[in-house]
This record gives sequence, C-alpha cells and structure tokens, in this order.
Amino acid sequence: MALNFFKSLIPKVNAQEEDLIDPQTVLREKCQQEHHTANLYKRYQECNSRVNSKSKTAETCVEELFDYLHHLDHCVSKTLMNHLK
Repeated sequence: MALNFFKSLIPKVNAQEEDLIDPQTVLREKCQQEHHTANLYKRYQECNSRVNSKSKTAETCVEELFDYLHHLDHCVSKTLMNHLK
C-alpha cells in the first residue's frame, strides 16, 4: 500500500527518446555557423595543429579554447531561456 502511495507522487513522463531535443545543443550548432565563432574555432584548430606538430613545446591552446567557448556560450545564452519550458 505504501509503495502505491509513493508511485503516485512520482510524475510519469510519456515521451519518446526522439521527442527529447536539448535546445542548448541546437543553439550551439546554430551559433557555430556564425562568422566570428567559426573564426575562433579555426584559430583554436590552427593552434592545436601547431602544438601537436612539435615534440617539445611549452605552448598550450588554453587561451584559444577559452575564447572560443566563451563566445559560443555567450551566443547560446542570448536565446536559450526562450526555448526552455
């Protein structure tokens, strides 16, 4: 009897896996197509190629990665809340 009571407290979701789409993922894909974001990603990739081509280097691509992710998150944050229920 107590088990039925607890089951009644937990909401049941009737949704198919394909119905659930993360709006953040969709917005990130859209923002990645913007010119400035694409340029920052290109800069990050060039840095990775440069660093990976050297056997010994102190250079890292942290700055390029942070610049890219910061801009991408800023772009997504403009409209993300409008897509959440």
